[in-house]
Amino acid sequence: MGISVQKAGQYRHVSNLSNQPLSPLDGRYQPVVAELGHHLSEAGLNRARINVEIEWLIFLANRNLLGTNAPIDGVLQEQLRKIVTKFSDADVKELAQTEARTKHDVKAVEYFVRDRLSSLGREDLLELTHFACTSEDINNLSYAITIRDAVTDVWLTKAKALVAALKELAEEYKDAAMLSRTHGQPATPTTMGKEIAVFAHRLQRQITRIESAEYLGKFSGATGTWSAHVVAAPDVDWLKESKSFVESLGLKFNPLTTQIESHDWQAELYSAITLFNRILHNLCTDIWTYISINYFKQTPVAGATGSSTMPHKVNPIRFENAESNLEISNAILDSLSSTLVTSRLQRDLTDSSAQRNIGLGLGHSLLAIDNATRGLSEIELSSAVLEADLFENWEVLAEAIQTVIRAEVAAGRSDISDPYQLLKELTRGRRINSEDLAAFVQKLNIGQEAKDRLLMLKPNTYTGLAALLVLLISK
Repeated sequence: MGISVQKAGQYRHVSNLSNQPLSPLDGRYQPVVAELGHHLSEAGLNRARINVEIEWLIFLANRNLLGTNAPIDGVLQEQLRKIVTKFSDADVKELAQTEARTKHDVKAVEYFVRDRLSSLGREDLLELTHFACTSEDINNLSYAITIRDAVTDVWLTKAKALVAALKELAEEYKDAAMLSRTHGQPATPTTMGKEIAVFAHRLQRQITRIESAEYLGKFSGATGTWSAHVVAAPDVDWLKESKSFVESLGLKFNPLTTQIESHDWQAELYSAITLFNRILHNLCTDIWTYISINYFKQTPVAGATGSSTMPHKVNPIRFENAESNLEISNAILDSLSSTLVTSRLQRDLTDSSAQRNIGLGLGHSLLAIDNATRGLSEIELSSAVLEADLFENWEVLAEAIQTVIRAEVAAGRSDISDPYQLLKELTRGRRINSEDLAAFVQKLNIGQEAKDRLLMLKPNTYTGLAALLVLLISK
């Protein structure tokens, strides 16, 4: 019997699939990151551009900067602003059609606003539209607005929810003693709550940095000199007026730029987010490891499959998915940070293509945060495993014993020389039990109070201030 062999390219162009999402963020993961799309999609950017154009139009007219003596009243302001708040899929399509003709995205936005003014019967305002603006005046403010809103309203909300979940787990497990594993080896015990609190504290610090981020904007014309402005209206204090306009949008004014705003603030923001991502990546690998050594057990989700061939498995997919997406996010955000801070002479267009990927960078981070948060809700502490591990490693009390001996020697209650070496000979590379340690302590030449204190000590009680430290993250 012959065997049929598929020829290379046999199925190419045979299927009827079309317009399928290329990025998984627009496909299988779209529900998780959809809110980001409201801000950082092409449509979100165009809505912001229209917003900036309209606000500049109102600002120019109502400050009478060009001597038009025709302020825009409240009714018209509301009508104009509704163009932004009611921005729709039909408007997106219209802009795309206009851009296909103009071959310029910002010019298409300008024509869009002009058309709306005409439909409102306000042709007298047409020449105030996009007045003295280079495209980058509109773009840099629009990106600042969309990035600010995406980070503040979406990303930070999810990041804070993750930290809140960590704080809750830290409090729940603050007294759950466990063996530490410095260098992967049994070490001085801690509590699971304290270890989780460390991550909550680290992530919260980065959230605080991100919350204090500056979103800068320029509005100074073709090369950052206000040249056209000054020629058109020499009596206007354009530096002052531009500052007022930028600040009216909730942004910080940058007076010293080339044609473009220098994007340094973006690099600073992405640096803080990538550091948050790296800390979260560390959390995920630690939780994954705790699951692998049975410190945590995963709660099976009804109907879910862990392995296609091994029915018993519950894979730690949430944390693995988070790790992968954090790495992708950082690759994009690191690239943006590097690319955006450099522009040849007064302007090149490398930033134009690069900035269209901001949503991808934040989207993969948001997806990772979502997976990590859900993963944390699907694990339970295996207290019996932690306790068994502790009581198989009595040698971790060697640190306590040699430190108490040192204190006794320092206080003149003992003449033991080199306590460290003494405990090293007893414990290094060896497993010892409670009886071995008790017999060793009984023979020590130290004060009775110190001896009694050591005899009471157990691996699960040698956790120092771990439980107390958890309380610090709630302050």
